[in-house]
Amino acid sequence: MKELNPPYSLKDLCLYFLRLGTLGFGGPVALVGYMHRDLVDSRKWISEEDYREGLALSQLAPGPLAAQLGIYIGYVHYGVWGATLTGLTFVLPSFLMVLVIGWAYVQYGGLPWMQAIFYGVGAAVIGIITISSYKLTTKSIGKDWLLWVIFIVLAISTFVFEEEMLWLILLGGVTVWFVKAPPSWFKISSNSFVPFLAQIQAVTFESKLWQIAWFFTKAGAFVFGSGLAIVPFLYGGVVKDYAWLNEQEFVDAVAVAMITPGPVVITVGFIGYLVAGFWGAVVAALATFVPCYLFTVLPAPYFKRYGKHPAIKAFVDGVTAAAIGAIAGAVAVLAKRTLVDVPTLLVAIVTAAILFRYKKLQEPYVIIVAAILGILLKTLL
Repeated sequence: MKELNPPYSLKDLCLYFLRLGTLGFGGPVALVGYMHRDLVDSRKWISEEDYREGLALSQLAPGPLAAQLGIYIGYVHYGVWGATLTGLTFVLPSFLMVLVIGWAYVQYGGLPWMQAIFYGVGAAVIGIITISSYKLTTKSIGKDWLLWVIFIVLAISTFVFEEEMLWLILLGGVTVWFVKAPPSWFKISSNSFVPFLAQIQAVTFESKLWQIAWFFTKAGAFVFGSGLAIVPFLYGGVVKDYAWLNEQEFVDAVAVAMITPGPVVITVGFIGYLVAGFWGAVVAALATFVPCYLFTVLPAPYFKRYGKHPAIKAFVDGVTAAAIGAIAGAVAVLAKRTLVDVPTLLVAIVTAAILFRYKKLQEPYVIIVAAILGILLKTLL
């Protein structure tokens, strides 16, 4: 619901998300941490309660986590119009970047320098998201032992199985609900839950743009978890099923997503460009982000209206703890895959130590130094 006299204008919020989309490195884990640091702690534009509701909804709904949280934050004080503009300003900068990189990739037959940059940047990103995850955890969970148990269970399960389990996240919410605000009665309505299809039969279209639209709509509508969760789904369709890209091209696409700011899921724009040029990029991006926009905006009024109810608040607290645990587990998974040798391990540790010590240091400066370091290390090695 729109509130009177919010402490910022819609223009202020759009400018913030434009900057975050342009300079916000580190993927979904870091981006949700930046939003909390900047909008809740520093500027106090968004309340802790609204942030938690947004994070819980973003984790429960399919689609990219950071983009959905940004859309929800836009909705808090400025409704659908705010949600729409914040979503656009957040995603547009990184989309334009991947268009330029996609053009260069096609023109010059691949980007071998990208892997050298990613060697350093990837390791620094691990340090960045480790600090972001630490700050988010200590701020949101506090000293509540039950929330810590849920956090640990989700962190371990996400690390072991390398995926975020929606049923465990929901169970975390239900557990806190029953412990802190147990219902006087329990009734299951046939309309309580909306089942999502696990499998969708392939639909054949003659136009490649229609194929792109259909595939990426499924990616945006049926993949749960952070933006990183979409990568295995994309691999199965783009490389295995449709054979639009080969293995190396797909790895390069993921690398592009990691070395550019903004949502990691913007890699769909790069993939779309390689498959069908400019319009392929546009269709892939729209097909991915429109479902996540709808899955955020449509339930948002109910989260705002009923979020203060003790039972709903307890459920949101449990889901938030579970979501943050899943984020921490995802950090560990990424670290295992990215820190492949001693130099990358050292870069990650030094990055985390520097950001912990110098809290006002801007992450883009760290990314630039890491990119240069990556090129030097690759050259020497």
